[in-house]
Amino acid sequence: MNTMRISGGSPLKGKVRTQGAKNAALPVMASCLLLKGQKMILDNVPHLQDVETMMELLRSLGVAVAREGNKEGSKVVFDVPETVSWEASDALVRKMRASSLVLGPLLARCGQAVLPLPGGCSIGSRPIDLHLKGLTQMGAKIEIRNGFVYAQAQRLRGRRIYLDFPSVGATENLMMAAVFAMGETIIENTAREPEIENLAAALRSMGVQVDTEGTGCIRVKGVEDVHDCSERVIPDRIEACTYILAGIMTSGEITVEDVIPEHIDALLAKLEEAGASFSVKRHKSGNAVVVHPVKKLKPISLKTMPFPGFPTDLQPQMVAALTLSNGVSFVEESVFQARFLYAAELNRMGANIDIKGDTAVIRGVGRLDGASVKATDLRAGAALILAGLAAKGETRVENMEHVLRGYEKVESKLRALGADVAFEPNERER
Repeated sequence: MNTMRISGGSPLKGKVRTQGAKNAALPVMASCLLLKGQKMILDNVPHLQDVETMMELLRSLGVAVAREGNKEGSKVVFDVPETVSWEASDALVRKMRASSLVLGPLLARCGQAVLPLPGGCSIGSRPIDLHLKGLTQMGAKIEIRNGFVYAQAQRLRGRRIYLDFPSVGATENLMMAAVFAMGETIIENTAREPEIENLAAALRSMGVQVDTEGTGCIRVKGVEDVHDCSERVIPDRIEACTYILAGIMTSGEITVEDVIPEHIDALLAKLEEAGASFSVKRHKSGNAVVVHPVKKLKPISLKTMPFPGFPTDLQPQMVAALTLSNGVSFVEESVFQARFLYAAELNRMGANIDIKGDTAVIRGVGRLDGASVKATDLRAGAALILAGLAAKGETRVENMEHVLRGYEKVESKLRALGADVAFEPNERER
């Protein structure tokens, strides 16, 4: 079922709980490869295609993976043998760029690793050069032949590493590689996303001393061994923000539960600037954001930046919201190339978006109209769903397999908020 039908134009109402963060779960899952004859118990793991792909990849390397229960946020147990394979599956790695996260732990543990160059969403060039450069500084010998990375190191050595760009994946890979390195590894100009802290917490649970400082500098002291561990995946800030924007675009009144407000400050600040109405509720049992109806957003300007700046993974959804603002907005993309591929699809729905280099010029329109559109990547698909929810008439979003990589039970969650949505069977299922 790769097409979602949406009958839009109705305000969303009700409550929705945030899933565990895909981008936090994947690196923590990869870190289980550091264990030897031990277990990791990971809680609040979302049911997503990317998560299933990582599970299959870990199984192919020898890890026994079992999910406890089928409900949202269920636990997953990783039982890691004394010996694992150090050669990653070509077919699985090409499905998802995050598969490159097994490189660091495999190299640290096995002294060697073979990794096909990874695949993933079509949002521009996302090379793993920074990963490889950092590993080389730690003493690894790396060759790229016929689309594969071959890495060797009898034992990595702690080094001071400066990242040319605060890459999330490179930061995570080097953190895991440093666990068994001789001495201390200091990584500077690191990514500061909340998902990095989630990985650091998992490594600490294994017995590793990790100091993240919160300043873009991470210190990892190498150890001889690690032990059984448990960790919980943080709430998915991008999913939470997507539902917040869904409430705003439909002039609805919804409550997004299990939110860490500090993780979504960039969106909340821009929404306040745009005149949106919302409130943050803090409770011991969990925080929530309540969205209140507004007629029109004010136009704003923003630029995507690494955390704590405005996230690139939220840029398409924010552009969708600004298509209905009262004026001209400017959104500059500074992280990924080709992230505006979805703009033509929104324009098919009546939006007025002009792409000039790395900037989208969004002229607000009175309304959007339903149309048949295609998701070009995960977050683009989310933006088109938001537009469909706000549009008059019926929208069909094709290529929903992209969206299912990052949004758990999206159909049932939207229905619970009152949306008229349904998956359509593809031709082979008719």
